[in-house]
Amino acid sequence: MNELLSLILPWAAGVLLGSLFFGGLWWTVREGLKSEHVAVWFLVSQLLRTSVTLAGFYLVAGGQWERLLACLVGFINARFLVARLTSSSSDNQSCSGSRQDFRPPEHAETLGGFRYDETETNDAT
Repeated sequence: MNELLSLILPWAAGVLLGSLFFGGLWWTVREGLKSEHVAVWFLVSQLLRTSVTLAGFYLVAGGQWERLLACLVGFINARFLVARLTSSSSDNQSCSGSRQDFRPPEHAETLGGFRYDETETNDAT
């Protein structure tokens, strides 16, 4: 019983770390795309989420591979949990997910002079 408890707690910590990581990713995508500084949002979010997750794994493992593995399993379980919880959101139901529906924000900078044009030219005619 004591061995089982010593693996349930790291698993639960992994679920918590995974929920923070993947929930933070979902939140960053939703809020970051509304910002004028999209790259800063994504960079800071990635650094913060990764730092917290790695520190959490290090502390939970405590030098024992069994605890690290249990934490990793919980982390992966949280990925599926967050995906299920966020996919039922009413915001995501309106998105078809296809690349055709993507429109960059009005304030998006153009790289190399490329500008998004809604009328596609077909040179193969």
